[in-house]
Amino acid sequence: MTDSIPVMTTKQVALKTPSGFLAFGFGSGLAPVAPGTFGTLAAIPPYLMLAQLSWAVYAVLVVVAFFVGIYLCNQASKNLGVHDHGGIVWDEFVGLWITLFMVPLQWHWLLLGFGLFRFFDVLKPFPIKWLDKKVAGGFGVMIDDVIAGLFAWVILFSIVSWVQ
Repeated sequence: MTDSIPVMTTKQVALKTPSGFLAFGFGSGLAPVAPGTFGTLAAIPPYLMLAQLSWAVYAVLVVVAFFVGIYLCNQASKNLGVHDHGGIVWDEFVGLWITLFMVPLQWHWLLLGFGLFRFFDVLKPFPIKWLDKKVAGGFGVMIDDVIAGLFAWVILFSIVSWVQ
């Protein structure tokens, strides 16, 4: 006989465990369609607060959010018995925050950053798709969105720099 971890329902994890509540983006990952997009939208209010900080503090908080996210996503995945459940969207939060790093706080840059991040997160060009398939655990859940955020940031920051 093997020991098995009791698996919780998605709503139980997302709404009744602190790690699940954060991993599911304050419940935004429970959206019945496009939970990643809804999670990215839910990342905007915290971004608006982060954007008020110095770039150094912003960067430190995003790095902390990444490492906290490894734990959160790992816990939620264990509780669900599924690796990288679609409703786990803390990785989208961090990916969007990376995309918008050091970008002027103006609605058109936010909209373009949102679109670029979703583009790379959905399309998953190399090495994003490879990482998504090959890296396990909370780090695996997080790293593909971090790379998508970096790809989107390079393009967005280049456009911002060219225009300004």
